[in-house]
Amino acid sequence: MIRLTATAALLRAGATLSLSEPELLGLSAFVRPGAVCFDIGAAYGMYTHPLARLAGPAGQVHAFEPLPLPYRLLELGVRASGARNVRVTNAALGAALGWRTLRLPYRLGLPIHGWAHLEEGLKHPGTFAAARTLEVPLYSVDRVCELREIARLDFMKIDVEGFEAKVLEGARWTIEQHRPTLLIEIEQRHLDKYGRSSDEVAGSLIERGYRMHLWHGRRWRRTDRVTARRRNYLFTAG
Repeated sequence: MIRLTATAALLRAGATLSLSEPELLGLSAFVRPGAVCFDIGAAYGMYTHPLARLAGPAGQVHAFEPLPLPYRLLELGVRASGARNVRVTNAALGAALGWRTLRLPYRLGLPIHGWAHLEEGLKHPGTFAAARTLEVPLYSVDRVCELREIARLDFMKIDVEGFEAKVLEGARWTIEQHRPTLLIEIEQRHLDKYGRSSDEVAGSLIERGYRMHLWHGRRWRRTDRVTARRRNYLFTAG
């Protein structure tokens, strides 16, 4: 746990300097020892490690990353930090099960992992000089909870480049049963690819009794709308 604590502390320090996402500083208000968390679109583990530290040995963090390189580096990082409460899965999450095509754009011969997106339901793919496609496994939150016999879910972070609505669709039963706190990236530029709107994503949760917040002034503040100035929004069950 010493290595994990150091890794999490480093990421939190980065958040204070705007080197990592500032919302990391507000996780402790909702993730307690023993918590069960999902990190969907985990990338290199910016959230995975702090969540693992907060959940502690009695908790669980299930991290999902479909891209091969970030997944391998995430897995190596989890091993190096000694985070035994983390389970890393090389897969995407959505509303269905099976294999799907994921598009990875390239620029100047280098992959842009932060722009990778699933082709399912794509309406406006955008223009990239080059892109690689790969087949990745797709699960739903509800199915993962069933297969892994997860009896509670306390927190979910979702950052999937515009595919957030599909992830929420595939988590309908889990959300209704467990009412987890949700931290979701909502950016219209990504949602446009799938013909979705930020109001649609946020509204689907508000209709289910969730309250929306953003991190501002080193605290969570209630908000009633998504703006272009912020990309991460916290939803707490009413």
